[in-house]
Amino acid sequence: MKEIVLNASQKSVITCGEGAFEKIAPLVKAQKSFLLTDSNVFELYGGLIRQTFGNTPCYVLPAGEENKNFARLGEILSAMGEAELLRTSCLFALGGGVVGDIGGLAAALYMRGIKCVQIPTTLLAQVDSSVGGKTAVDMGGIKNLVGAFYQPELVFADPMFFKTLPVREIKCGLGEIVKYAGLDAEIYREVVKHKDNLYDLSFLAEITYACISHKANVVRKDERETGLRKSLNMGHTTGHAYELYDKKMSHGEYVLVGMWYETEIAKRKGFCKEEYANSLQELVRAVLGKIPVLDEACLKGALMDKKNEKAGVVTFVAPVSKGIFDLVKLPYEEYVAEILKAAEAIQC
Repeated sequence: MKEIVLNASQKSVITCGEGAFEKIAPLVKAQKSFLLTDSNVFELYGGLIRQTFGNTPCYVLPAGEENKNFARLGEILSAMGEAELLRTSCLFALGGGVVGDIGGLAAALYMRGIKCVQIPTTLLAQVDSSVGGKTAVDMGGIKNLVGAFYQPELVFADPMFFKTLPVREIKCGLGEIVKYAGLDAEIYREVVKHKDNLYDLSFLAEITYACISHKANVVRKDERETGLRKSLNMGHTTGHAYELYDKKMSHGEYVLVGMWYETEIAKRKGFCKEEYANSLQELVRAVLGKIPVLDEACLKGALMDKKNEKAGVVTFVAPVSKGIFDLVKLPYEEYVAEILKAAEAIQC
C-alpha cells in the first residue's frame, strides 16, 4: 500500500493498493456515517458491505449514468436528513464514477459540507474520477453540467475490486489510462511496454498508482482547473460530444475515440510529431479496436465543452511530444472540417 497526500485547499489522503479497503471499518465506527453505493456493487459485495458498515444508514442508487441527476441527488439528500446526519458526519461513496460524482456533490451540499470518503470500485474511478474533488450531476443531456469542487477527506483505491469487473469496465478504465500516457512520459513508456497485456491485473494495480500520482501533482498546482488541470481532459472534448450523441459505449471508450481524432488533428496541423502521434493512436486501437467514423451531427456537443473560453471556438488538449501537451483552439467550423478529414482517412 502507498499513500499520496493531496495538499489543495484542504488535506486529502489517497491510499492505494491491496488491503486499502481494510482500513475503512474503524473510520465508520468512529463517527456518524452514511453509505452511498449502487445496485451493482451492493449485489456483488453485499456481505463485505454488511461486515464493514454494519447498520450504517445506506442509500443504494440504481446503477447507470442515467441516475446521476437532480432527482436522485434529492433522494440521497433526503435519506441523509432522515438519518439525522450532523455537520461532523461522513458520507462514504462506494462505487464507480457515478456514485463518486453524485456522492461527492451530496456531501458538499448537505449542511453546506460534511466529510466525504471515496471508495472507488471501478478502474476508471480509481485512476481518475475519485481523485481531485470534482463532483457533479448531469443535466439536459450534458454530462457534469452542474457540480462543485469538493475534496474528499480520504480516498481508498483497492485493486481487489478489479477481479469482478467485466471486460467492458476494464476497457473503460484503460481509456483514461491511455489518456494519462498522452500526458506523462513515464506512464507512456509503461503502457507501451505492456501494450500486449493491458488487461493484466498486476499491471493495472501498478499503473493505477502512477495515474493517481500524476493527477495529484496536477491538482496540487491547479485545483480549480484554471490552467494546468485542463490537460486532464485530453480526448474529452470530442469524446464527450460523441458520448452525448451516441450513448452506446462507456465513457472511457468515448475518451479513446476523442483522443484518436484530436491526435490526428494535432498530427495534421503539425502540433504533434508524426511518430509519437501514430504510437498514441496505436495504443487507442489496442484498447478500442475499430475507430468509429464521426460526422458533423456527432460534434455539436463540443460547443458546450467546459474548456471553451469563447463562443463558437472549440478547445481541446493536443499531445505534442512525450509528456508535453498544449491547448488547441479552433473555430467550430474548422474543428468540424478537421474531424471530417480524419474520418475520411479511416474509411480510405
